[in-house]
Amino acid sequence: MTVRQSRRRVLLVVAATLATPTAPMMTAPAHALIVFDPSNYSQNVLTAVRSLQQITNQITSLQNQAQMLINQARNLASLPLSSLQQLQQSVQRTQQLLGEAQNIAFDVQQVDKAFQQQYSSVSLSASDQQLVTDARSRWQNTVGGLQDAMRVQAGVVANIDTARAQMSALVGASQSATGALQATQAGNQLLALQGQQLADLTAVVAANGRAQALTEAERAAAVDQGREQRRRFLAPGSGYQAGSVQMFNR
Repeated sequence: MTVRQSRRRVLLVVAATLATPTAPMMTAPAHALIVFDPSNYSQNVLTAVRSLQQITNQITSLQNQAQMLINQARNLASLPLSSLQQLQQSVQRTQQLLGEAQNIAFDVQQVDKAFQQQYSSVSLSASDQQLVTDARSRWQNTVGGLQDAMRVQAGVVANIDTARAQMSALVGASQSATGALQATQAGNQLLALQGQQLADLTAVVAANGRAQALTEAERAAAVDQGREQRRRFLAPGSGYQAGSVQMFNR
């Protein structure tokens, strides 16, 4: 291309440029530009979802902890019902009746002493009046033992109503227990009530056995004393003389 041709092309370009109508350039302000990034938006949504899930988990954990504290409070709650005083009173009444045993108490040393003095072999040197006195003392012991047994039986029967009321209350408390401690305490008190009833049963057996033992001991002593009195009656010089006796007139 020659120099003339190159100059001509430049002139044509300038002329075309000048011929084009110019308009003022409208430049949008920078703050009005809206740019949407899909990947950034998705990431923000995932982050919000994870944050919400964490908050939900924390709320659930707090709820579980609160429920656990409520359950622990229920398990540690004490039973509002106590039958200890009534059970102790029943046992004390039975013990009092046993302690009021007449003549021969429920004591090993006293039993040994009484049997040595009153129920041992009849003394050959004892007077007839002493034999009668000893026999009457043994009879009084037997009657007193029988009366003591009946008094203990009456006291135990009187305890039945108290035991029935306590058992009903404890069973109701056990069924309505709000926690493990209340249920355990109700069960323990029911066992204590059973122990009190067994103590009453033991007292009745002991009192009846005592009365029966006194009866048998009196019978054995009476046999021994009767043998001694017969020997004295038949002894030479006692004033007894054998003879024929006619029972019916013929």
